[in-house]
Amino acid sequence: MGIDDEKLVHVRRGALLHDIGKMGVPDSILLKSGKLTDEEWVLMRKHPALAYELLSPIAYLRDALDIPYCHHEKWDGTGYPRGLKGEQIPLAARLFAMVDVWDALRSDRPYRKAWDEGKVREHIQSLAGTHFDPNVVPIFLELMEKTLRDAQQK
Repeated sequence: MGIDDEKLVHVRRGALLHDIGKMGVPDSILLKSGKLTDEEWVLMRKHPALAYELLSPIAYLRDALDIPYCHHEKWDGTGYPRGLKGEQIPLAARLFAMVDVWDALRSDRPYRKAWDEGKVREHIQSLAGTHFDPNVVPIFLELMEKTLRDAQQK
């Protein structure tokens, strides 16, 4: 994807800190076993902006903010917190958005069981061009397939 080693350091930091803004979201929302209400979603959708507010004063983390601040933006502009669209969304955030969805769907949550790999794959593919960058989805899915194949061989 053309990200050099120097920039990968910031991508890694951003990935590790991507949900730090959820520290400002009540546990009653984060751990809820059912669907969130509209009011609860308003609070949940604040976590990227909270992450930005928390991390931006830290000089060495400023280059890592793309992921915590923009990983819920969507290719079609319907995401949050800023409604960025297409290539307005930083590349690191576009890449990480798929990682985040993959991980969320492959993991058990208080409100649902994990999905199987094939279902997650189909879901991500179905969102190419709306939620996800359509140019990045095939690369991501190919990389996931290779990673899973390599893990099975070990």
